[in-house]
Amino acid sequence: MTPEQQAQIDAQRAETHQTRRATAPGMEAHLYTAYPVLDHGFVRVIDYMGDDAAICQAARVSYGRGTKAVSNDEGLIRYLMRHWHSTPFEMCEIKLHVKLPVFVARQWIRHRTANVNEYSARYSILDREFYIPAPEDLAAQSVVNNQGRGEALSGDEAQRVLDWLRDDSDRAYDHYEAMISQDGQQGLARELARMNLPANIYTQWYWKVDLHNLFHFLRLRADAHAQMEIRVYAKKLCEIVKDWVPAAYGAFEDYRLGGATLSARGVDCVRRMAAGEEVTQETSGMSKGEWREFMGVVG
Repeated sequence: MTPEQQAQIDAQRAETHQTRRATAPGMEAHLYTAYPVLDHGFVRVIDYMGDDAAICQAARVSYGRGTKAVSNDEGLIRYLMRHWHSTPFEMCEIKLHVKLPVFVARQWIRHRTANVNEYSARYSILDREFYIPAPEDLAAQSVVNNQGRGEALSGDEAQRVLDWLRDDSDRAYDHYEAMISQDGQQGLARELARMNLPANIYTQWYWKVDLHNLFHFLRLRADAHAQMEIRVYAKKLCEIVKDWVPAAYGAFEDYRLGGATLSARGVDCVRRMAAGEEVTQETSGMSKGEWREFMGVVG
């Protein structure tokens, strides 16, 4: 960030406000702090609502007073997560300021259950900031996954790719500046000139989402199969959410990030295995792909 942006953030962090609403000490420590991600990106919390207690409060309204007598808060939250109850988690919300490459934003925006306001290149001029991967993050196409990476590039090939990425990004931005310039010419409209910019240029947005849908985002994007460039944002958000709603995040980590879902055939196979039967892919009723995934869970 520029010194002016950092000064503005520091000023916001220095302010305090008296409130009667519930606050989460862990989240209060994160407010307004810009955490670096990738080479020019960041994530920072602008605002939030609710905590673990808000989840329990909403659940007890739904289930009645009897719930509180038989369950502590953490136990209730784990029950809600285990049985896929979503509305109590929707009582918590978070608003983030995120700076990210455009191609990462196009993946992120597929999570449509959020409120988004993005920096507009129709009205403003984008900065000359492009995501250039670290050399170790340049990889060939995976031979087993059509949407993933394989072995890392090395030597001259990696350097050639990095040079092209830098040169093409700078050339595109030079032309972008030249097109919108009004020095001796009319200058092309910004909304048209932006189409010349590559997908690795950075954009920014405010993204507000409830905890239930944030957990869904994190389950997919913090997964090892997610693209690295969005996964690093998800990992940083996991750290923030863990401090915000520790009981809810603990249940999410246990049942979603670290858990697994089995089909009816998968459950039947586990029962047969537990009874001592030798089960194979041919006798499981599963396809080869299903069996491979099933064995990845049960070993």
